Amino acid sequence: MNAIELLKNYKKKLEPFLKRYFKRKISQAGEIDPLAKQAVKMIADFTLASGKRIRPALVYYGYLAAGGKDGKEIVEASMAIELLHSFLLMHDDIIDRDAKRHNIATIHEQYRKIGASMAPRKDSVHFGNSMAIITGDMTAAMANEIIFNADFPPEIIIQALDKLQNIVYTTIPGEMLDVVLENRGRATEKEILEMFEGKTSRYTFEGPLHLGSILAGGDEKMLAHFTRYALPLGKAFQIRDDILGVFGKEDKIGKPVGSDVVEGKQTLLLVKALEKGNQRQRDILKNLLGKKDLTSGELENFREIIKETGSLAYCRNLADNLAEESLEALAEMKFKNNQAETFLAGLPEYIVSRDF
Repeated sequence: MNAIELLKNYKKKLEPFLKRYFKRKISQAGEIDPLAKQAVKMIADFTLASGKRIRPALVYYGYLAAGGKDGKEIVEASMAIELLHSFLLMHDDIIDRDAKRHNIATIHEQYRKIGASMAPRKDSVHFGNSMAIITGDMTAAMANEIIFNADFPPEIIIQALDKLQNIVYTTIPGEMLDVVLENRGRATEKEILEMFEGKTSRYTFEGPLHLGSILAGGDEKMLAHFTRYALPLGKAFQIRDDILGVFGKEDKIGKPVGSDVVEGKQTLLLVKALEKGNQRQRDILKNLLGKKDLTSGELENFREIIKETGSLAYCRNLADNLAEESLEALAEMKFKNNQAETFLAGLPEYIVSRDF
């Protein structure tokens, strides 16, 4: 069985747990207030809409790798990282002004429509953003609650809760840097990779692996091995994500293709194209970046310059090298579970070759 099959199998195992959890939480929220019930229903729909469940799978396989025994307690605990992911996405969607995620309306967009219907003369955008921030906060609280009530010894629960907070704490500077670079309108490759490490590597790969290892009672040496594996892999993941954001298909990536261009995002694709391009190419890229009414023809022109300057090839090659670096780190680890080793060994290739 390869990494993709193991990922799919874990998603099948996890989904019923998520659905039962949300059914219970929606019922509980209904006893508190109709607004709370509406919010939890939105959180459920948003979380269940799509996603490969890479993060909870990493919790699970990190747990097995460190010697944890398979059982429903680790599956239930792994839900926390998916709720944490939803929380961060809800706030990120507000920052990026995205109207769609997972092929459904983002939380702030759903609330904007509710606000416009409820009070047409009021600022529905502000209402939508405000309600989505609050809903994101509720989602973060739910993630903490899952770990707090997980079926593990109290001392392990405390360590796991500390790790969950640390994941958010180390992710925020990466998000801040992303906002600063976009606002500044320029970036270096070093800054972009630093942002990737903070925004993606820490909470998508290192954090979940650490959380799983902690729940299994793993030692500091195991955590250090996971860090060396996770940091380059997270950068490769984000580079691939940015490529798909420009060259992918909307029905697969779950949001409009070219949204990074419209938002004026400082991506490695852009930075390398500006570095390698001639004056005409640089002028075109700068004129298209942040253009709110970007046409399909203009997006295609942007794509062509990314390819002509060699930026696309450079980014693909860098992602491949980073994936290879993560595999070299993996070779130093001593696994206590064969499936965990198979999953982590196959994940880098999946990351750099995925088209969704």
